[in-house]
Amino acid sequence: MLGEYPIKGRRAAEIAADVERAVADGALKPGELLPPMRELAERLGVNPNTVAAAYRTLRERGVIETAGRRGSRVRPRPATTGREYIGVDIPEGVRDLSNGNPDPALLPPLAPAFAAAAAQSDREPVLYGEAPVEPELERQARAALSADGVPDGPLAVCSGSLDAIERVLAAHLKPGDTVAVEDPGWGSLLDLVPALGLRTAPVGVDDEGPLPDDVRGALAAGARAVIVTDRAQNPTGAAVSAARARALRAVLRAHPQTLLVEDDHGHAIVDLPLHPLAGVTRHWALVRSVAKAYGPDLRLAVLTGDDVTLDRVRGRQRLGPGWVSHITQRAVARLWSEGAVDVPAVAGAYGRRRDALIGALAERGVRAYGRSGLNVWIPVPDETGAVARLLQGGWAVAPGARFRMGAAPGIRVTVSALPEEETGPLAHAIATALGAGGAGRPV
Repeated sequence: MLGEYPIKGRRAAEIAADVERAVADGALKPGELLPPMRELAERLGVNPNTVAAAYRTLRERGVIETAGRRGSRVRPRPATTGREYIGVDIPEGVRDLSNGNPDPALLPPLAPAFAAAAAQSDREPVLYGEAPVEPELERQARAALSADGVPDGPLAVCSGSLDAIERVLAAHLKPGDTVAVEDPGWGSLLDLVPALGLRTAPVGVDDEGPLPDDVRGALAAGARAVIVTDRAQNPTGAAVSAARARALRAVLRAHPQTLLVEDDHGHAIVDLPLHPLAGVTRHWALVRSVAKAYGPDLRLAVLTGDDVTLDRVRGRQRLGPGWVSHITQRAVARLWSEGAVDVPAVAGAYGRRRDALIGALAERGVRAYGRSGLNVWIPVPDETGAVARLLQGGWAVAPGARFRMGAAPGIRVTVSALPEEETGPLAHAIATALGAGGAGRPV
C-alpha cells in the first residue's frame, strides 16, 4: 500500500499535483494502490470531499484508475509513459525504416498553394466570428465523403487525426469508460485513450480489419466506444474489406448506443475502396487526415459525424483554438482541386514497395503483412533480439511494443521510401535475424 511515499497537500489541487508529480518522478509506481479517501483525509487533516475531488482530478488526467471497493491505484500505463519513447537509438550510417513517415518525394509541392491561399486571405481576411470551415474545403470534402458512401453529416476541421479523435471521445465519454481499440494498433492512440482517463479493450486485427468476435466481446463486456482504422492500418496495413464491413455493421447494429469512430488516414495513399461503418450506431464520427498524402506538417483533418457529436465537438473547439487556419484550409482545398496528388501513382508506388518486401521475405521463409499503407508488419518470436540484431546489421525498425497490448510480438518496417535495390538485402537481414523463421499471424 503506497510504500513510504507521504502524499502532501491541503487543497484538492495540491493533493492531485503531489500525486501526479510522484508518478512522473517514479516515487509512485504503476499499479500502486492509493490510500482510501477517508484514511488520507484523516492523515492530512482535510475534509474527505477534498480528497475525493483530488482523486477525481487524477482520474480525469489519466493518472489513476478506480475500481469500486478495490480502491484507486496508479494506472498501469500512466500518461507520462508515452509509446513514442519505445524505440531504438539510431547510430550514424544505419538505415532508418522505423519512423512511419511518407516518402517526401511523393508529397506535392506546397508553396504555390499557400501563396495563392495567402493572397486570397489578403483580399478576403478571415476575422473573428466567421464560419470555422472554409466553404470550398467543405464542399470538396463533402463530395468526396459522399462518393465513398459516408452518410451525410456536418463537418469540422481539426488539427490532425489524433486531435479529432480526442475531441470525439471527450464529447461522449467520461473517465473510467472503456474504448475498444485495435491490437496491434496506432501507438499514439493507445497512449491517448488512457491519458483521457479511459480504459482500453484490445481487439485483434487481421488483413481485413478488426475481428468481429473480438469487437462483439468488447461491447458485450461494456465498451462504450470502438475505434476502427478503415485503411492503411498502423502497423499491420489492414484495410476493412466489404465482407468484414458487413460483419462489423451487424455487430454494431446490436449495440446502437456505441460511439463509433473511424480513422481513414489512408485516404489518397491507397487504391482500396472505403467500406464505411458509419450510420449503424446513434453516434459516429469519421476523420480524414491529409498528413500521409499531402504532408504531416499541414496538421489538418476533416471530421464528419452525427449532428449531436459534431455539435459538441465544434462547441468545445470554439472555446479552445476556435478554428484551424483558413490559410491552411484554402491551401488544402486548392491542392485537392488541382489534383496535386496522383492517387493511383502514389498508391501504386507504396504498394510495389510493400509487395516487394513481403515477397522477398516469403522467399526466405518469413511471413509478413501489409495490405495497404506505408508499413509492413512482421511477427517475430523475440522482438527485442530481432530489433537489436537488425540494428547491428545496419537496419533500424520499430519494435512492436510501441503498437501492442496483448498481441504477439512483431516489428514494423516503414517501406515508404525503400528503394528496390535495398529490398533484397533488407529481407536477407530480417530472415537472418529471425533464423529464417517468424511465421505467424498479426493477432
